Amino acid sequence: MNPISDFFLDPYREREAYLIALEAVAFFFGIASVVYAKRENILVYPTGLVATVITVYLFYMDELFGDMMMNFYYSIMSIYGWWNWARKKDDKRVVRISRTNAREKAIGFGMFLLTMAVTYGVYRAYGTLLEGANYIDIFTSGVFFTAMWYMANKKLENWTLWILADVITVPLYAYRGWGMLSLQYLIFTVLAIQGYLAWKKDLDNSLQTS
Repeated sequence: MNPISDFFLDPYREREAYLIALEAVAFFFGIASVVYAKRENILVYPTGLVATVITVYLFYMDELFGDMMMNFYYSIMSIYGWWNWARKKDDKRVVRISRTNAREKAIGFGMFLLTMAVTYGVYRAYGTLLEGANYIDIFTSGVFFTAMWYMANKKLENWTLWILADVITVPLYAYRGWGMLSLQYLIFTVLAIQGYLAWKKDLDNSLQTS
């Protein structure tokens, strides 16, 4: 076998079959969710819920509590985002793609700091010996938390945050032996770049016609 196949297969050789199957399902629905997000399709939320609920369980089993918390939060925010995106007034969508204003930027930064503090506290509460990878996880948790809130409110900046955190998460998961999830976040990075360009084009067109 070559080093690439060994990288993806070695972590799964002694892993229970049902956990591998669950990770594969989460992989599929996670990719589908980002594709729908790029298209501004509300199916981003039901597909995302499937992926995040499964991933919460997987990370709990592996004691990756920062990642577990983020996916639990994604599940909650998916319900909120689903409701928010579905709202209509006079047969028109209430929430449309826009940029963050100064107040929303401040709120986002506050959420970023609070999430890092809470994630750190969870690690300490579980008695986890914090290493470099854990601190990276704490940072990306803050970025992902804010990105999800921005996405639920259709803020263009959500894609910038996804790209940043995805790029960091690819090698982080590879280091932890999560080959399938590392590949997933590499795909997420490409889709997030496409999502940013698609939403920006939509926003520019809306501004020109308004």
